[in-house]
Amino acid sequence: MPARRRSPGTPPITRERVLDAAIQLADEGGVEGLSMRRLGTALGVQAMSLYNHVPNKDAVVHAILDRVVDEIRRPARDTPWREAQRDRARSAREVYTRHPWAMELITARTQPGLATLLHHDAILGNLRTNGFPLPLAAHAIALLDAYVFGAVLQELALPFQSPEEDAPVAEEVMAAFPADQAPFLLEMITDHAMQPGYAFTDEFDWGLELVLDGLERRLTP
Repeated sequence: MPARRRSPGTPPITRERVLDAAIQLADEGGVEGLSMRRLGTALGVQAMSLYNHVPNKDAVVHAILDRVVDEIRRPARDTPWREAQRDRARSAREVYTRHPWAMELITARTQPGLATLLHHDAILGNLRTNGFPLPLAAHAIALLDAYVFGAVLQELALPFQSPEEDAPVAEEVMAAFPADQAPFLLEMITDHAMQPGYAFTDEFDWGLELVLDGLERRLTP
């Protein structure tokens, strides 16, 4: 089959364009739906022409995972640790919410890319420069990542995507609620979660401050 020619005016295929298209496909349908053929179609070329820029799908996935990590703001060494780690956690939450397919793959891969290594080095550099003993810095990274990953997974699993959608979902739950069997849960829903201004996504910052409080207590003699 002859190679598909690019239309006049179409930008040439580059590694960066291949990775941009791969991230978009993964965001739309997950990594399972990403293939070299679909990637070629998205770029308007035959899949074979992509091998001039990437050796295979595994290499594409590896590269786009690093691109996702690179979107997360890295903490500067000279920034106060609490401010830096708060900003980094919030940025990671935003990035993983945009690219939910990336979390499981990033934690599972055995050969992290350069961006991932530099990202963790920046986190360590900020903590160590701000007086964290090495063991406490290691604990802090594990704890903060666990909190961010868990919070994002919980938010992605919600049956609503915005505070405006909370009420209809809550009303549906309440319609079949066993009030006599779960009085404390009923109290939490009616007197807290269904009150004006409540948004489950606001829980992230509250919990993050609690985590940072705990680290600060461990750091302070």
